[in-house]
Amino acid sequence: MDGQIDGQILYLNQVSIPGHGLKNVIYAATEMDSVYAFDADSVSGNTNAYLWKTSAVPAGESAVDLASLPCGNISFNGVTATPVIDRTRNAIYVVAMTKDGAGNIIDRIHALDLTTGNELFGGPTVITATYPGSGGNSNGGIVTFIPKYHHERAALLESNGVIYTAWSGMYGDCGDYSAWVITYSADTLAQAGAIDLVPDNYGGGMWMGGGGPAADAAGNIYVISGNGFGDTPGTNHSYGNSFVKLAPPSSGNLSVADYFTPYNTISEDNGDIDFGSAGPLLLPDMLDGNNVTQHLAIGGGKDCNMYVVSRDNMGQFNAMQNEIHQQIKICNDENHSSTVYFNGTVYVGPVNTALEAYTFVKTILPTSPSSQTALTFDRVVPGISANGTSNGIVWVVSRGSGLMYAYDATNLTTKLYDTSQAASNRDKSAAIGGGFITPAIANGKVFYGTGSTVAVYGLLGP
Repeated sequence: MDGQIDGQILYLNQVSIPGHGLKNVIYAATEMDSVYAFDADSVSGNTNAYLWKTSAVPAGESAVDLASLPCGNISFNGVTATPVIDRTRNAIYVVAMTKDGAGNIIDRIHALDLTTGNELFGGPTVITATYPGSGGNSNGGIVTFIPKYHHERAALLESNGVIYTAWSGMYGDCGDYSAWVITYSADTLAQAGAIDLVPDNYGGGMWMGGGGPAADAAGNIYVISGNGFGDTPGTNHSYGNSFVKLAPPSSGNLSVADYFTPYNTISEDNGDIDFGSAGPLLLPDMLDGNNVTQHLAIGGGKDCNMYVVSRDNMGQFNAMQNEIHQQIKICNDENHSSTVYFNGTVYVGPVNTALEAYTFVKTILPTSPSSQTALTFDRVVPGISANGTSNGIVWVVSRGSGLMYAYDATNLTTKLYDTSQAASNRDKSAAIGGGFITPAIANGKVFYGTGSTVAVYGLLGP
């Protein structure tokens, strides 16, 4: 590849590729602003052939080197967020950062043809936004999105024909960045709406550990913001360091329907302890001990708490205590791992902690892990494969060790495989680049991006 891959690899089966016929395809995007499509079934050894490759860099521009940004921690900034695919529209949507010859930073949303990589719907569209407010980068009561201070790290979401982008600041918290959610029509790439969740101050970026916004069946959207600067939770439309529920858009307008902010959010703000360092997880409907159906969601962040909230009443803000469904401590360092769910159990990989499993009893989690790995990890974001509710495997990729691991989902003390087992480093991938690499599992193979390649694993032949 021509650069580091930070987003998750995406997979589609049986795509009609001109000149190649029907192919199972993987899609990968790099920090050099390139998007690739590969035949998922022909990757072996040193595969240099791709089905197509598209550059999201217009003429006269380039991917953004670190020296061109006011702060940051990625050596080139191009496509960081996991794209999203709409098969009915034959499109993969990607947000790319570039700089022009004068050094101006530009963000664009692209819709690329899944079969050719060509631009669709008259795109790309330059990402801009304004919102009423008096925050740090406002003028005359209007806050304006400033590209050089913002980064699209969170995965893209599509819901009801709208593409959602959620924005953080750069590593280092430089500049007057804000907690922007900006949306675009999946049909035209025209902007559909925008909201700043901290319009009268700044900060609150949605880092979300590589995860993205979540949508429920009613079209509500859930995001988790990071620590803000100078805000009071729930007042003046300020929702920094909060689990936020956005109502289904009305004529493109975005509005807050509900929220939860930890009671000690002021000290968390002051200590740079982001709630939004991991993404939201919406759980399936569950019956509680009183046989009442609960609609729950999970979030967590640097404070090492796992917060379980009701999506019907998220708890808002109480300076004395958290009024939520449940709260448990899951680590002693920080958590940047978005939680995943399988068969009544949630899995999470906090910083310098074991990979942990917590199994629900009705709607309540145990206060200590149901099982955990013998190894501790720097930070990992788990992925799950299974056959229905059986044969569950939890996969994680560790940048610290440079290895991928597979564990029995029913008991994390059972390690099934890691990429150091085979002789002569047969299975070890190229060096891991990003800190939030989530493996994708499909059709008997595991895929993930490294600092320079797509690594592909499958069963060996006889």
